[in-house]
Parts: sequence; C-alpha cells; structure tokens
Amino acid sequence: MAEDRQQTTDPRVGSPRRRVLAAAALVPVFAATPTPAPARPAAGPAESTAAHGRKLITPVHTTPDDWKAVAKVMGRGGDVKRNVMFHIGLPRRDLQVVSHRVRVRSALALGSHCSFVRYTDHSTLLMGDIVVTEHELQDFIDTLQEHRIRLTALHKHLLAQRPNVWWVHVHAHGHHPVAVARGLRAAFAGTGTPPPATSDPDEEVDLDTAGIARALGAKGSVDDGIYKCVFVRREKITDGHMVLPPGLGSTSALNFQPLGHGRAAISADCCMVADEVQHVLRALRRAGAKLVELHNHGLTDHPRLFFVHFWVVGDAVRLARALRPALDATNVVPAG
Repeated sequence: MAEDRQQTTDPRVGSPRRRVLAAAALVPVFAATPTPAPARPAAGPAESTAAHGRKLITPVHTTPDDWKAVAKVMGRGGDVKRNVMFHIGLPRRDLQVVSHRVRVRSALALGSHCSFVRYTDHSTLLMGDIVVTEHELQDFIDTLQEHRIRLTALHKHLLAQRPNVWWVHVHAHGHHPVAVARGLRAAFAGTGTPPPATSDPDEEVDLDTAGIARALGAKGSVDDGIYKCVFVRREKITDGHMVLPPGLGSTSALNFQPLGHGRAAISADCCMVADEVQHVLRALRRAGAKLVELHNHGLTDHPRLFFVHFWVVGDAVRLARALRPALDATNVVPAG
C-alpha cells in the first residue's frame, strides 16, 4: 500500500494502545563495498542496539537531488516523503479492471509504487508494492530474482476482479541503489505499466470529504480522483537491523472512489500486530466490509505486522463511521 501527504492531528490520544518492542536480524540482499553518500541523520538517535547485538541503523534525510541517478534509471521522477523516502508511483492506468460491477480507478487499488531509503551506513533499502496481471506475473517474478530483488508477499486487494491482477511486494537492501533500480526497471519492462502521467492534486471529488474526515478523525487528500486517508503505526518498526521510517511498509489506508449521490467504493487495508487482528476482523465485518486477504507484507519486520485488505460499497460518511472502530482497535495515528 502508498505513503501519502495527509496532515492532521491525532484525535484519539488517550485511547487504549498496545506497546511492542522491536528487534530482529536481516542478511542484506546485496553484499558490496560501501560508496560515499551524503548522510543527514533523521530526527532521533543515530543508532541503538538490537536484541542480537547488532546495531540498529536509522534512515537519513535526503532530497530529490540525492536520487537523480535512480530516477533516471527508472525513467520517471518521484518525491521525497517525510524527508527520507524517495517515492515513485507507477499506477496501472492501462488496466480496465472491474470488481463487483465497479470500474476500479488506478488510484483506488491499482497504484504500484516503490520507495528507496538511505541509511546511516550508506546502504539503501527498497520496498514496493507492484500491480501485475496474472499473465505478467511469472516473468515479473523471474526478472526480480535474476536481479536479486526479493519477493516478500504475493496477494490480492480485490475480490472477483476482471482481468485477474496480483500485488507483489518487493524488497532489496545493499549499497548499489542504481543497480537495484535497473533490476526493477527490467521487471517493469515485461509489464504494461504505462509511462508517467500528471494528475491534479487539487482535484475535487464528489464526496462529503469533511464528513469522512470527521468520522475517521483524519484529514485525507485527493489522488487522481480518489480520496485517501492514511494512518501510521505509533511504535518503532524494524526490518532486520533497519529502523523503518513511519509509513514505510506499515500503513493503514482507506481509499474512497466516488460513485455518485454520496456513495463510494472503498478499497482499504489495515496494518495490525497479532493481538489486534481478531478485533479488527470483527469490526470490519460488523461494518459490512468484505474481507479479501489477511497476510504479511514483509519477512523480517518486528513487531510482526499483519495486513487485512477489505472492500465495501455504500454511503461514504456512514461507512467511515462504521469503519472507525477497526482503526481504533490498532495502535495508529493519522499520517502527517
């Protein structure tokens, strides 16, 4: 799922929350000699010690200029989110997907994306969520493996879709981000992913977005005609010995596609730790949501994260109110 631009305050401070400590170990995908790179430490301590004695490494601040070589190889630009994540969107505008009689817009559930993050040891982490058709899937996986890019999850976001599409989570870590970008570009070359196109960030949507924001306690943003509300985990999340920046691989996101007369199709996912899962699933079903997938996105995250993808159609504000208890059952705050 995608890191967005929401700015808001947390209306739920003081509600019961769980706390989980973070620690694990990861062998990097790429073994290579470090190359010099600018390092502007992000807020917080530069290093701390993991449970197995390895030092945790933290992200550093970067700017778009730091990623010019990656952007050139990928053939499209991106933006730096929260000063640390170089994010590239690759929406599948070429696909005409229908699910439960709803024509799915790319920003609702067909938005491939990848993020690059630089760390204090000058290494780079790639994480991404990629949309491919069933016809493209096996060759896409083979190309990733040829370039030593890991596949960490394979799943669906939609029920009963035509044509069949799949979502592939990718992961790489090493000291050669341009080589990683080349491998990713080679994999995309075997798909119908179209060239970049501009979208209007100020586009209005035919929904009561103020009512949705009040119901969810979070102000959303508009992306290519879709209203999005994004939440991030409160606790520190690690991937092996890397501290993940807030929102990377650990977001809950609700996407609203207008259907007219205040109605919306909602494609969403909720990020949970193990003891939250059953509470969230019950809350979603009480809200009338159809469950699509329950799975992991990563292999070595800590605390261990689970994601439930769900789908529901109806009055947008009423559904936002009904879905709020699912969010309240998790340790998240609105992204900002």
